[in-house]
Amino acid sequence: MKYLYSLISIILLMSSCSKSDDDNGNLQNSSLYFPPNTSNDWSRLTPEELGWDTSEINNLKDFLEASNTRAFIILKDGKIVIEEYFGTNITGTATFTEDTKWYWASAGKTLTSTLVGIAQQDGYLDIENRTSDYLGEGWTSLTSDQENLITIKNQLTMTTGLDYEVPNLDCTNPSCLNYKVDAGNQWFYHNAPYTLLEKVIENATGLDYNDYTNQKIESKIGMNGQWITQGYNKVYWSSARDMARFGLLILNNGKWNDQAIISNENYFSQMTSSSQNLNPSYGYLWWLNGKSSIIFPSIPTSFNTSLSEAAPSDLIAGMGKNGQFVEILPSQNIVVVRMGEASDGGLLPIIFHNEMWNKINLIFE
Repeated sequence: MKYLYSLISIILLMSSCSKSDDDNGNLQNSSLYFPPNTSNDWSRLTPEELGWDTSEINNLKDFLEASNTRAFIILKDGKIVIEEYFGTNITGTATFTEDTKWYWASAGKTLTSTLVGIAQQDGYLDIENRTSDYLGEGWTSLTSDQENLITIKNQLTMTTGLDYEVPNLDCTNPSCLNYKVDAGNQWFYHNAPYTLLEKVIENATGLDYNDYTNQKIESKIGMNGQWITQGYNKVYWSSARDMARFGLLILNNGKWNDQAIISNENYFSQMTSSSQNLNPSYGYLWWLNGKSSIIFPSIPTSFNTSLSEAAPSDLIAGMGKNGQFVEILPSQNIVVVRMGEASDGGLLPIIFHNEMWNKINLIFE
């Protein structure tokens, strides 16, 4: 039934920037502003300075508020242009502010893919290696030969080949991880093998997942979030500004100011490009717009459409349940963050996302 619901939802849908090379030859954006790591100060641009349509901004705000949005940010060149928080109590006091922590849901997968790349550049792991090298034999119910076909890269690309017709796609117990096809021959948005990447990183580095996240990303870019265990999952919680900082890091190709957080340029490129042919709209746990076909979460069918017809074709997106979005638009030096609940409430709220970008586009026109 959930497949049918997702299928119906999908059928309903049917500035260039200045860049230079650093000393290592890595591409970086020389026109970006980065907020300080140790304060809430953040430079701003006004919509009027950019020639944006302020009347359409009001329409966007109305749409966002009506769609249960709690936080919304647009950065241009790293500076805040739009920052809105929604929700008040009966006394009119704001219940959601720039300091409020909120869950990223599956948008947090993008943090994990970034951490895997950092662990690889630090020499702790290799994504081409077998997952069993880090989790031990018997982490699934597969035979040894079948299990040994699964690599970290398969986990990053949702191509483990594990059976998705199971009672709980979040369950990481071996009894829940059964054989469907050989790894690499099937794309399905299976949460459990993704979640186990956290244990891969912990076992490879010898560090707690929160500690490694803080050491390698948070402390370096001024983020202040936390992974919190919820059932089988670890879900990342932070403020909307923290999410915007992460988006800015990705916009600058994995660098914060002049510091390379992800120094492996090849990994960064692979992470934000089509990672396999089964679902070209998926990188390493990032969604990609402008591709010829896509497989959406919860169904195994490929559609000859892109992630969003309304969004710019070069959009790179972290997307989570109920509309948690961290989105990067390299061609315009823009980062978009949205936190809250969504009206369609699916694993990946495609219709809401498309409507949001229809509203955003009117601002830029």
